[in-house]
Order: sequence, then C-alpha cells, then structure tokens
Amino acid sequence: MAIVELEKVSKRYGDVLAVEDFTLTTTDGEFVVLVGPSGCGKTTTMRMVAGLEAITAGSIRIGGRDVVGMIPRERDVAMVFQNYALFPHMNVFGNMAFGLRLRKLPKQQIKEQVNKAAKILGIENLLNRRPKELSGGQRQRVALGRAIVREPRVFLMDEPLSNIDAKLRVEMRAEIKRIHMHLKSTTIYVTHDQVEAMTMGHRICIMNQGEVVQIGCPLEVYRQPVDTFVARFLGNPQMNLFTGRLEVNDGCGVLLVAETAIRLPGRLSPALVPYVGRPLIIGMRPEDLYESQPPGHEDRAARLSVRVIAVERLGAETLLMLALGGSNEELVARIGRDTALRSGDQTTVLLDTAAAHLFDPVTTRAIAWA
Repeated sequence: MAIVELEKVSKRYGDVLAVEDFTLTTTDGEFVVLVGPSGCGKTTTMRMVAGLEAITAGSIRIGGRDVVGMIPRERDVAMVFQNYALFPHMNVFGNMAFGLRLRKLPKQQIKEQVNKAAKILGIENLLNRRPKELSGGQRQRVALGRAIVREPRVFLMDEPLSNIDAKLRVEMRAEIKRIHMHLKSTTIYVTHDQVEAMTMGHRICIMNQGEVVQIGCPLEVYRQPVDTFVARFLGNPQMNLFTGRLEVNDGCGVLLVAETAIRLPGRLSPALVPYVGRPLIIGMRPEDLYESQPPGHEDRAARLSVRVIAVERLGAETLLMLALGGSNEELVARIGRDTALRSGDQTTVLLDTAAAHLFDPVTTRAIAWA
C-alpha cells in the first residue's frame, strides 16, 4: 500500500495542453475515481502515474518516493486496461503468471500467488482455458488477477468495465469493491460513468478539459457542486438549470423565471445582494420536485406551473418531462411510482427551495447563499 501524490502535473502534446496543474494526494488504501467526459485528460493522468506517459511539468510521488523518470516496472504499480490486453496464445494461468515470470520468481512461488489470486476472484476452475473460451466478465477477472498476483503498492484501472454488458457491469462493480476491501490497496480508477464514480469511490475527482474541477466524497460533490458543469455532470437525470432575475420582496429574495416567482427561504443573504436586479442561474435536482406537498416543508415549497410533455414509468419511479409555464424551458421531475398525470396536462409541481442551487451566470460558479 502507498500514498500517491501528484502536484501540479501537466502534459502537453505540441500545442495541446491535455492535462493542466493536476494536484491530488490519496490516503493509504484509498479508492479514488477520476471521472469526466471523453477527452478530459483522465486516462492521460493515469498513464503518467503508471509511467506510460512522460510528464511535461510537476511531480509524482508514490510512497514518498519521486517516480518521475522511472520506467513503469520500477514504480511498483499494476494497471488494468479497458481492453483486458490478454495474450490469446496463453491460458489463464499463463496470463496471470506472465509478469511474475519476467521477474524470475521461483515456479512454486508463482503457482502459489496465481492460485491465491484465482481463489480471490473465483476463477480457480478457469486456469487452463484460453481467453477466447471465456466470457467478457471472466476475461475481466483474469485481467484483475494478473494485476493482483504482482501484489503492487498501487492499482490503476482504466475504464475496466466499459466493454461488458450493463447487468455484468453492476456485478463487477461490487466485485472490484470486494477485492479492494480484501486487499486494502490504494486504487486509482478511471471512468466516464458517473454511476461507477458515485458507487465505488471513497473520493471522486471530476475533470473537464484537462483540469480538476472538484474533488470530494461522492455525496458531498453531488449535493454541493462547485459549478454548473459538475451540477449537470453528476445525476441522472441531470440537474435542471434555469436563468432568472433576482428581486427583493419584504427582505427575501425572489427569483423570477418566466412566469414563475420562486421565493427563496430566509432573509436575503449577503452573498446574493450583488445579484439583485441581475440574472442568476437556479438549479433543481429532479428529486427535489414534487407532485404533491412534501410533508414538513410547507414553508419552503414554491409552486411551478408546468405542462406535461411526457410521462416515463420506470417501475420503481416515474419521470415527468415538463415545460415551464410561460416559456419553452423544459425540466424533469423524479416522483413516486404512481401518477395520474398524462401528456398534455396542465398542472403544478412543488420545488423544495431549500434544496435549490444558485450559480453565477458569468463564472458558472456556485453561490453559497444558504
């Protein structure tokens, strides 16, 4: 196990700055997820930690040791790739033992370490099979096993579940978490899937256009996004965002959005004073919109006049696609399983204003107003 420290790490390809001033320090045994859209620099960052890409600037330390300039095998890390990277002419045992043989370990030790890893992964009965005889999930377990047998200080995983079907992906998420709890190894995991990030990481690091946007515990980042990018990136359906005009009524803030006046709870906070008479962005999570009055929140519910565009019944919940009154702005509400609403209905939904998010329309940064 080891602490991984990246300080102002940058990577440039000619005139393209792929990663800029990436700074992150893990704790020993932590599971950190790098998440963001395609092309944001997360895989490049992982490859720099692994030694597969040279850094342009900054420093990388593993276990307190500066690893910049070291070749990959000197860094004592193991990487699990998106495409498994298994040798087709070798059986499972040979694939898992390959790295140990390169290190010229005794045959008995190799056998013991491979069997131990195979037992952890539940693939003891597959050791004599070739990769072409395995399912996608089994191949992924072999790729994990090849990393586990090396007993590295750090595991690096680059979108290891992207090539398997949705049902198996759920099972493998749980499997990887179980393995991590068993090995207690520091792990850096790359994904573009926000569900993987939210369910697997002790902390998540959200990247966009080569930069770190926000780092924090999954629920902390979900509930307190630092800007509109994070607000919309995390959450499915994503956060509803509208631009309104802030006014003051009896000392309280009122946000005018189309034909709707949303009264913000409490007295106007000092953070909102500079925005009075100016545009402001309000964000509403779908789960903070209700078809009926949420119990105990009567004093902070705002009524929004809407037209129902579509009703999506998903079994455990229902999604309402709505058009905000007096505008073409659309929003999504996540409600309970049952509703009598139909497409074309005119109705009202209730917003829990205490759960609303406010953002600066110029910088897109969150405003700490409540």
